[in-house]
Amino acid sequence: MQEKTVAVAMSGGVDSSTTAAILLDEGYKVFGITMVLSDEGRGFSKEDSYENLSSVKDAHTVCKMLKIKHYVVDFKDIFKREVSDYFINEYMAAHTPNPCVRCNHYIKFGRLLNECLKLGADYMATGHYVSIEQNSEGRYLIKRAVDTHKDQSYVLYHLSQEVLKRIIFPLSKYTKSQIREMAANYKLPVANKKESQEICFIPNDDYKAYLKDNSQMQFIPGNIVDIKGNKLGRHKGLSLYTIGQRKGLGIASPEPLYVIRLDKEKNEVVVGSNDQIFSRGLMAENLNWIPFDRLNEPLKTKAQIRYGKNVSDALVMPQENNTAKVIFTQPQRAVTPGQSVVFYDNDILLGGGIITVSINE
Repeated sequence: MQEKTVAVAMSGGVDSSTTAAILLDEGYKVFGITMVLSDEGRGFSKEDSYENLSSVKDAHTVCKMLKIKHYVVDFKDIFKREVSDYFINEYMAAHTPNPCVRCNHYIKFGRLLNECLKLGADYMATGHYVSIEQNSEGRYLIKRAVDTHKDQSYVLYHLSQEVLKRIIFPLSKYTKSQIREMAANYKLPVANKKESQEICFIPNDDYKAYLKDNSQMQFIPGNIVDIKGNKLGRHKGLSLYTIGQRKGLGIASPEPLYVIRLDKEKNEVVVGSNDQIFSRGLMAENLNWIPFDRLNEPLKTKAQIRYGKNVSDALVMPQENNTAKVIFTQPQRAVTPGQSVVFYDNDILLGGGIITVSINE
């Protein structure tokens, strides 16, 4: 059997570095590849060269130690077009986007995968905590990781069968603490590297400053109103508010008030009580399904409306133009346009789509 080559997408962190070491132990021929995505964000200033980017330096150090080749690819143009510009445009539309979902779709499992195949890889591996299996019909399925606290299936619902057949996720059966222990045993220099939770291209995790510095967006003040339209205060621009927000509204009220809707047409932030922030359903678009090509009839399933949150029972009803109506058994808090709704059958990821509107009636 011919030795298979795996390209490991390396960010310089402990997960991707340990992924490379595990695959070498399993007998694969391995090389590392690191993406340069932005002149903003973690560990980089516009005056630096790519070699001074912390992710590049750390990944190169690990590859040198493991005695494997290391490539660096400049994806700044496509990243700006498909992720950061999208991020800005969604906020302009009074939505709250998830840039990681977008990046995984168009960059990591799109452009990067294609680059890896051009460089001679048979597969691409990442440090995501999730697993891939084939069912009896030969169709690839995505399943939750053993470490439910680290499970990242939510951001991978868009992957196609053509992509899945080229992907390896070696970390699915391990917990984060086990990976750190393995990294220490491999003597990887990043074994104790701190894990970053922020959006990679947003300096200081300040998305409001990023929007102001990187767009022509006009932050037009307007009214803050209750659900009956009564004026309660003034806002500083719709894009500076998110569904479920309580702090920073500047409103005196005998009970806590939360943002329940952003009305772009009227340029109003609509607020209400905690009970009013719950929605009985939502509409979603750009759906992708993994165990099957399309949904042709209503489906009872588990739905998850944001990363890291619990699933809830729901009925998914397919609509025209690859959209769906989702009705929850129990109303859900802070359904947010721009985020993703993702569907599960126990630990099997069924698919998902982008939330366009909440349903409250």
